[in-house]
Amino acid sequence: MTSPFHRRAAVAARRIQRRAIVMAAGRRHRPFRPAPRWKRVRQVLHGVLLAVVALVGMLLGVALGGHTTQDIGPFQAQLSLTPSLHGDTSVEIPPLGSLELDSHDGPAHLQIRLESLDEARTRAVVAGGGNLEQVSHDAVDQLNLGVRRLALQTAGSGLLGAMILVGLAFRARRDTAIAGLVVVAVLASVGGATALSFKPAAIQEPTYRGLLVNAPAIIGDARRISDRYEEYRAQLQKIVLNVSKLYGTISALPVYEPNTSTTKVLHISDMHLNPAAWGVVRTVADQFSVDIVVDTGDINDWGSEPESSYVGEISKLRVPYLYVRGNHDSAITAAAVAKQPNATVLDNSIVTVEGLTFAGIGDPRFTPDKSTDATDAEQHAAVVSSGERLADKILANPKPVDVALVHDPLAAQPLAGICPLVLAGHRHARSITRLDPVTRLGTNVPVVLPSDGASPPAQQERTLLMVEGSTGGAGLRGLESAKPLPLALSILYFDEDRHLSAYDDIQVGGTGLTEVSLQRHIVAADKAAPAPSVSAVPTPSPVSPSVTTSGR
Repeated sequence: MTSPFHRRAAVAARRIQRRAIVMAAGRRHRPFRPAPRWKRVRQVLHGVLLAVVALVGMLLGVALGGHTTQDIGPFQAQLSLTPSLHGDTSVEIPPLGSLELDSHDGPAHLQIRLESLDEARTRAVVAGGGNLEQVSHDAVDQLNLGVRRLALQTAGSGLLGAMILVGLAFRARRDTAIAGLVVVAVLASVGGATALSFKPAAIQEPTYRGLLVNAPAIIGDARRISDRYEEYRAQLQKIVLNVSKLYGTISALPVYEPNTSTTKVLHISDMHLNPAAWGVVRTVADQFSVDIVVDTGDINDWGSEPESSYVGEISKLRVPYLYVRGNHDSAITAAAVAKQPNATVLDNSIVTVEGLTFAGIGDPRFTPDKSTDATDAEQHAAVVSSGERLADKILANPKPVDVALVHDPLAAQPLAGICPLVLAGHRHARSITRLDPVTRLGTNVPVVLPSDGASPPAQQERTLLMVEGSTGGAGLRGLESAKPLPLALSILYFDEDRHLSAYDDIQVGGTGLTEVSLQRHIVAADKAAPAPSVSAVPTPSPVSPSVTTSGR
């Protein structure tokens, strides 16, 4: 006989068994119920958020790692890739502007910025025999190498950036792996679109930006330059012979030994925004240990604000720099030069540097968009008037002036007989003439007139006018002629009595040329100096007929 406890336990066990059977039967026949809608929405939002975070990480990676430097010939270039809706390639050439090339339509923009011209590599090219054809091939190979390295580096940076950001945001390996696959697919699509839309012929049809907007009017189209470059390239092979010729010229120079009391002045003019000219100027200034650099204007081409960065090279010369404004230089240009710590802008003013007294005045015209016309009566009068203003300034100065600086040689005519030397530029051609002295009435200079029985006035040495060529090879417009203009500059040697004793004419071949010449000249006393004439208005002496009077 069972006890009441055992009977209650048996009843409970049967109830539990029946419930288990019922629940099992219910699970077998229960219909499928889909997941709630909010769960599906959450999954979609998770996927979208994952893709967005992956793309943001990829863009951050591209921004941080999508740039590199590459040596392209003698240049150091900065290459970068950035997302873009239009693709294309831009080549920036500070401070001139940039070239825009419709090279491709992919969603990636390639930017190439020429940062600097490396002097050591330039010398290495020269030392290697001057084979420009090989240098050109090497430059193309270097550019291809740089672009490939940039593409791989950008892709790697984008992939790494996406995976790192997704890993930090979701902290799930599966999500990180999915993000990596998405980014790889995106980068592959970008590369494929870029490769399929690549247009090699785009280099012949560039779009000019910045100051280079004026380039087509100055140097012609790209095809014309390309054709001429083939001619320039053949000239470069003469570099070894020309360097030997330079040393031979130096060894045959007239006997002149500058001593410690000699003051050396480097005369430059008409740089016209040529970046390569600064390297030549610095090299000459350093090798000849010049004391002063004198610039007779047209350092810029258009006188615009972006060109102001070009004059920043002045401070690297580490010697006093005297400057007068040319007709291509604006007040903005003059202000930018004046900001340089070693520069002095002369505008109807006088300054003494290293024992020499200089007077200078800027060109009264500002004509960056057209050539000056020496036959224009109004322009001619304005230029001559500026020279007369400077002459009055010199005559009123208690201390004699050793050198006068003007831009246009026309302004030198009123200075004849007032100072021994006038430096000018403007014509892009070297010339040296003597100006007959003229006694000016109405000034504080005594006029000695011959009378009956009186001896004639003593002879007065004529003023020496030295017109410099273009130190910048006339800039971009120097390519207009069949042969590019050389880079011209001069070293002037002044003795302890502040007299010009000798000068060196230096010419470096223009774009594509490497001919270098140096000629030394001893300045002899002017034995043909005439007696001074008397005139109320200065009578300009004719300039040497071999030199054109048209402006630049």
